[in-house]
Amino acid sequence: ICFKKYDLDMDEDISIINSNTRNEKIKNFFIQNKKKIISSLSIIIILLISYFAFGEYQDIKKIKISDSFNSVTINYSESNKEKTAKDLVKIINKKNSTYSPLALYFIIDNELIGERKTINKLFDVIIEDTSLDEEIKNLNIYKKALLNSDSNNENELLQILNPLINSESVWKSHALYLMAEYYYSKNEKQKSKEFFNQIINLENGNQEIKLESQRRLNRDLRE
Repeated sequence: ICFKKYDLDMDEDISIINSNTRNEKIKNFFIQNKKKIISSLSIIIILLISYFAFGEYQDIKKIKISDSFNSVTINYSESNKEKTAKDLVKIINKKNSTYSPLALYFIIDNELIGERKTINKLFDVIIEDTSLDEEIKNLNIYKKALLNSDSNNENELLQILNPLINSESVWKSHALYLMAEYYYSKNEKQKSKEFFNQIINLENGNQEIKLESQRRLNRDLRE
C-alpha cells in the first residue's frame, strides 16, 4: 500500500512538473514573440476594420448612385435631353453592376444619344469594365449586337456575337438566330440556313427559338 501511495504521489509530482514546464514554455514563447504577436494581432484588427469599412463605403456609394439614377430619370423631359444624357453617362462610368446598365438602357430607350459609335463605347464600358454576372454580361453583348444588327458589316456583327456563339450561354440561341436573320435579310440564304440548323442541333438551346428556326427552314429555306 505504501508503494502504491508513493507511486501516486510521484505521478502527481510529475504531472505538476510537466504542467509547470508547459506553462513556463508558453510564457517564454509569448515573452520572446511578444512583438510578432502584437504586430499580427494589429494587422488582423486593421484588416477586419478595413473590410467592414470598405463594405460600408460600397453600400454608401451604391445608395448615392441609386439616388442619382432615380433623380435623373424622374426629372427627365424633352427639354433636358442633353443634360440627362450627360448625367447618365457619368453613372455608366461609375461601373456599377446595377445602375450602369440601367443608365445605358434608359439612354437607348429614349434615344438620348444618336451616335452609334458612342453607344457602342458605352456598351464596352458595361461589358468589359463593369463587374457583372456572366449571363448579365452576355445579355449586354446580345443587346449590343441587336443595336448593330442593321449594319452592313458582317465581320463587325460576328465579332460582337462570337463570345456567345462560342459559348454555352443561355443567349447562344439568340445570337445564332440573330445571325441567321441577318444573312436572310441580305439574301444570303445558304449562310442563313447554316445558322438556323446550328440552333436546331443545340442540345440545350432555347425551345421557342428552336421551333421558330424549324418553321423558318420549312417555310422560307426549303430547297
